[in-house]
Amino acid sequence: MSNNIIIREATSDDLKPAAALGAEIVRLHHATNSQRFFMVDDVEQGYAAWLSNELERPGAVVLVAELDGSVVGYAYGAIEERDWSLLVENHGALHDICVAASARRLGVGRALMRAMIEYLEHLGAPQILLRAMVQNEAAQRLAAELGFKPTMLEMTRERTAE
Repeated sequence: MSNNIIIREATSDDLKPAAALGAEIVRLHHATNSQRFFMVDDVEQGYAAWLSNELERPGAVVLVAELDGSVVGYAYGAIEERDWSLLVENHGALHDICVAASARRLGVGRALMRAMIEYLEHLGAPQILLRAMVQNEAAQRLAAELGFKPTMLEMTRERTAE
């Protein structure tokens, strides 16, 4: 890993680059399965507004990764309450992680995930859940290397025309 990678809590100054990375996630998911994953106009602006709220929410963690002074990665996690639909007690959730294409394979994703795990555990998370697209095998491998184990598989069935 490069010594130039800095992982830190995001500030309002980071909203634009973090939202651009979040929008990449939205576009990738939508391109993979447009019926399952929604797309909105002005996704970067919507993401920035949402992240702005999350920066202020207790229990939410927004991190950025800087490489040589530029934001090249973003992660969002939070402490979540008991969820009956998931049958999980209070837990940490690693909701988003994205690394700019230009900074992939440099250890940025691993550094972001390790930092997010540390933050969520510091906030009291007894366990951390994450979801990865079935097609994103690299993310699944990284999660497994960091101690995550598969527990559920989401399946989607689209309504067929009658």
